[in-house]
Amino acid sequence: MPDGKLSFKDMCARFDVTARTLRYYEYIELLSPQKDGRVRWYGPRDTARMTLILRGRRFGFSLEEIRQWLMLYDQSGTKGQNTAFIELADRQLALLDQQLRDLEATIADLRQLRDSTAANMQG
Repeated sequence: MPDGKLSFKDMCARFDVTARTLRYYEYIELLSPQKDGRVRWYGPRDTARMTLILRGRRFGFSLEEIRQWLMLYDQSGTKGQNTAFIELADRQLALLDQQLRDLEATIADLRQLRDSTAANMQG
């Protein structure tokens, strides 16, 4: 059945994910490969969805947010999906900006404490 489709093993290798991860994504209905007996075949739709899933995870979106966002394409088409993405992205960007500010403050505090400790050791 290959004709442009990937096997389970090939899908894991292509996206550098474990078999457990791939099975879980199927279980929560993020992916729906064709089945030929016990063999699973992943087509272009599945590989595109997997790319979006992994990108979404990298950006910090939850699997549930990704699942709902992917479902929007079937329900509302590209425009509805893009509108939802903009809302998700705006929220995530605000969260990441706050995390960056917190991290920068922590680095500054640690640097100041390190420098004052080093200065106290010398004098």
